[in-house]
Amino acid sequence: MSGHHRHSHDIAHGHAHGHSHHDRHGPHGHMPANFSRAFALGIALNTIYIVVEVIYGLLSGSMALLADAGHNLSDVLGLAVAWAGAELAKRPPSKQFTYGLGGSSILAALLNGLFLLLACGAIAWEAIGRFGNPSEISSTTVIIVASIGIAINFGTAMLFMRGQKDDINIRGAFLHMMADAGVSAGVVLGGVFIYFTGLNWIDPVISLLIVALIFWSTWGLLSEAVRMSLSGVPRNIDVEQVMNSLSAEPGVTAVHDLHIWPMSTSETAMTAHLVMPGGHPGKGFLAKVQEHMKQRYAIHHITIQIELEDEEAELCQTDCSS
Repeated sequence: MSGHHRHSHDIAHGHAHGHSHHDRHGPHGHMPANFSRAFALGIALNTIYIVVEVIYGLLSGSMALLADAGHNLSDVLGLAVAWAGAELAKRPPSKQFTYGLGGSSILAALLNGLFLLLACGAIAWEAIGRFGNPSEISSTTVIIVASIGIAINFGTAMLFMRGQKDDINIRGAFLHMMADAGVSAGVVLGGVFIYFTGLNWIDPVISLLIVALIFWSTWGLLSEAVRMSLSGVPRNIDVEQVMNSLSAEPGVTAVHDLHIWPMSTSETAMTAHLVMPGGHPGKGFLAKVQEHMKQRYAIHHITIQIELEDEEAELCQTDCSS
């Protein structure tokens, strides 16, 4: 059955099309949490710390501090990208962007993951280079400055702790800061070992271990960001479970054309066709389904088409017999 004939068939049989969702900017909407103050504070603190690291890195002759300053710079850029994505996601829908600009938060998470991988590559390159030519450093200065870095980066990460479980853009900012705290901890540990042993090769070894840890945590973020950018089903949603839940609704005999995709890093949309031979069950049905999807699967934007008969099965039978 062609799209035109199918549409006419829907009208002739009184099929109901329901679009049930909350306005993302209304009183009951699912607005992304506001982390503007956290982003501003994190960027300001880390920018100041970068200046401190560069100054004392040059004074102490520590390449570790200078390399960490470079890593911190990539993190400030990452925070700025995440902040831009979070702010754009708050923009209301327009005629050109009818879903708003929530998808920009997915792009921000993708860029954040790439920034982290680039930082891993830069740190690893520096660490491997220092194996052949370990530099003499003022370990006491390194320990003090890097310890300050742990406090600043861990404190900044905690600002994003609340939102990192539900929003991969915020998770990217959180991972950036935790990775930075880990790098600073590695620099401190290396400084302590060097102070007591005088073995300068310890520092690059610890740096490589930190790179492995950052890479492991970043890969999950990056793969999920790529998945979301391709409109893949969010990892926390099982399509089969959603299908079963819709099929279990009273009067539903079949479910097809089920699509679930992320609108942003914190909002999910869904469309589905429900076959209900008894017709539309009346007022409150769509609201009930919407609330069920929201509470159980955190899906807020739902479009449902109700059909009196399974036209998909009819189409298959027609094609099979021809």
